[in-house]
Amino acid sequence: MAEDRKQHWERIYAEKAPEEVSWYQEVPEVSLDLIARYLPRRDAPLIDVGAGASTLVDHLLERGYSHLTVLDIASRALAEAQARLGARAGAVRWVEGDITRCALPGPFALWHDRAVFHFLTEPTDRQAYVEQLERHLSPGGVVIIAAFSPEGPTMCSGLPIVQYDAERLAGELGEAFEHLESRREAHCTPAGKIQHFGYHAFRRLGE
Repeated sequence: MAEDRKQHWERIYAEKAPEEVSWYQEVPEVSLDLIARYLPRRDAPLIDVGAGASTLVDHLLERGYSHLTVLDIASRALAEAQARLGARAGAVRWVEGDITRCALPGPFALWHDRAVFHFLTEPTDRQAYVEQLERHLSPGGVVIIAAFSPEGPTMCSGLPIVQYDAERLAGELGEAFEHLESRREAHCTPAGKIQHFGYHAFRRLGE
C-alpha cells in the first residue's frame, strides 16, 4: 500500500507543476494564522506533514521560524520545494517517507497536516498515523489537521478521501487530545473550483 501511494504522488508531481495541483495556495493564510497562534516561539520545532511542494515553508522561514521539518512521500515534491528555496533550503530538515511508518526527528511542538490524514481510508493507516502523532508530538503540543469537510469533495487526485468535522476527527485522535478550535475555508483551486476544508486544532494532553 505504501509503495502504491508513493508511486501515485510521484506521478502527480511529474505530470503537474506545483502551482497547477488542486491544493496549491500562494499564501496559506489559515495555516499561517493558526501556527502563529499556537506556536508563538519561532525556535520551537514544527513539522509540516505531507507538505508536497507547498509554499508554507517559505512563509514560515520569512516569519523567523528556525526549527522546521518538511515531510512528504514524493521525492519530486520535495525537490521542487528545495529548488524554489535555493540556499534557504539548507535551513530546513527534509524527510522523504510515508507518515504512517517512517522515522521522524521529533519531538515536535506543533504538527501541521493539510490534506494528508483525509487520504487515509483504511483504519489501520489512521491508527498508525495517530501512533506516530502520539510518539512525536510533545505533551502540550498542538496538531493542526486540515481535511475536506462534509460539504467538500469525496475524491481528490483520483483517490477517495474521508470527510471530517471536528467531532469525527476527535474520535479518530482519541482521548489524548483536546479540541481547541476549528475554522472553515472555501479553497479556490487553480482551475477555479471551490473545495470546502475544515482546519482543526487539538492539543495533546499531558505534561
